[in-house]
Amino acid sequence: MAFLWKHPASKYWQARYFDKEGRRRNRSTKVEAKDSTRKKAQKLADSYEEAATRHRTARQVRTVIATLHSELTGEEMPLVTMRQHVTTWLAMKEPETSPATMALYQGTTKAFLEFLGKRADLDIAAITAADVIRFRNSLADTLAAGTVNLKVKTLRMVFKAAHREGLISELPTAHVDTVKKEAGRAARRPFTVDELRDVLAVANAEWASMVKFGLYTGQRLSDLAALTWENIDLARGEIRLLTRKTGRRMVIPMAKPLREHIESLEAGDDPTQPLHPTAWIKAQAGRPSALSNQFNDLLAAAGLRPARSRKKTKNGRNGAREASVLSFHSLRATAATLMHDAGVPSAVVQELIGHDSEEVHRAYVKIGRESLRGGTDKLPVL
Repeated sequence: MAFLWKHPASKYWQARYFDKEGRRRNRSTKVEAKDSTRKKAQKLADSYEEAATRHRTARQVRTVIATLHSELTGEEMPLVTMRQHVTTWLAMKEPETSPATMALYQGTTKAFLEFLGKRADLDIAAITAADVIRFRNSLADTLAAGTVNLKVKTLRMVFKAAHREGLISELPTAHVDTVKKEAGRAARRPFTVDELRDVLAVANAEWASMVKFGLYTGQRLSDLAALTWENIDLARGEIRLLTRKTGRRMVIPMAKPLREHIESLEAGDDPTQPLHPTAWIKAQAGRPSALSNQFNDLLAAAGLRPARSRKKTKNGRNGAREASVLSFHSLRATAATLMHDAGVPSAVVQELIGHDSEEVHRAYVKIGRESLRGGTDKLPVL
């Protein structure tokens, strides 16, 4: 028999029961917690347990619960379609999510609804793991594994929210695995100093400035594009910013070459004026991919990657991107690697770059050739 309990933060009876795999479950009965309603709530709780321990489809489970809910509360359990839930979820996430992440959520859910077709207007409980797997596999035909896995992660969040709200009894994403990384896919690496000089040689003034900021601060492209003169404190020799991805407040001392570069820039009377106006416009419009593509074209002009084809594939704009070992994000790894090679303590480098964990930080650091040679030179002569 299911167990009833009262959560301090809820006015409803809560049902605690075990599913067919022996896992403990908790779910609100939506019945107000009073002595007079205990029997009604217990009947609902028992129905939850019965549904969870028997092999039933999600639609059958919801039908049983909806019928009991109507009998016990006198209210119809509202049907919520996949499309309606997505709309509600996006509205909930928007105030707490960065523009770039919100664009990912919107793009992923739009693609999923289009993939479902007419099924998107069915009760969300009718959406199954098979639907999610077919969607994942369709993405894997055209997109990189990392991109596919990011979209699957988004769908997991969507369905978890539905589960918390009692719209579904089981998560269709629970047993949907991620896509394996492509074998032989090139790993990202830092720039060499000579490569950076090649990039600067073909860059316009704004992109040359962005590259210098990327190297000397180790910050992400979207954060650097959003910089205004309010972020620059020449008196203290610091750059202050709030990262969009993690919400981390960064105070970065200016490297001497970067300070000299900043002092050479023309600053107006308005402190809200952006340092990089063209990039700033794209950053405010939530178009970081447009900036990434521009930088990739710059790398191609410098001879550091193949030129990007403008011809659409049979899959249109959703065709898989060519793997590249260099991108603007490589400047973060470049900054971390150069500081490590110069003997800067790992904890200091991690703080300057803004990595939240040592594990993440290690993934960015590549030991330079000279450091490796210096290590082998320490070995004894036999």
